[in-house]
Amino acid sequence: MLQDRVILGIDPGTVIMGYGVIHVTGKTPKLLTLGVIKLNKLEDMADRLKTIYDRTVTIIDEYKPDELAIEAPFFGKNVQSMLKLGRAQGVAIAAGLSRSVPMTEYSPKKIKQSLTGNGNASKEQVAAMLQHQFKFTELPKYLDATDALAAAICHFYQRNTVTTAKKSYSGWESFVKGNPEKIKK
Repeated sequence: MLQDRVILGIDPGTVIMGYGVIHVTGKTPKLLTLGVIKLNKLEDMADRLKTIYDRTVTIIDEYKPDELAIEAPFFGKNVQSMLKLGRAQGVAIAAGLSRSVPMTEYSPKKIKQSLTGNGNASKEQVAAMLQHQFKFTELPKYLDATDALAAAICHFYQRNTVTTAKKSYSGWESFVKGNPEKIKK
């Protein structure tokens, strides 16, 4: 695991795409930037996708992330919206891959769970947690930016969890023998 790394988080969208970049030194994440790419003035979907690609490459070239964390499209009722979102996500991933940045995808529930402890938290709750963690004076106008930052922080948390091998015991007697410090006398 890299101790000093830069993580780019992306919240894909075809109208507004959020991005957030953190620099991790040891176990401490520091905010480098966050913002949005507004695409609503572009009528043609191909132009929107090209802009997503170009702007993502620009962000990658500027901040040189070691890893990319991206929010996966959630399964909604509107198939057309989901297809458009999938295209936006694919283009952002392609931009990362074009610069050899490894990518990890996280579900919206996983991202919310890792930040708030609640997979059904609102965008506002996620933003408030990030505001507290990074001491923003005010929240961004578009919460797509904080959603992207949340993806980066989720990735940081996932990569920094310590996993210990669980020892198995054949019964209470072997557990007590293996864990004498846990027995109250």
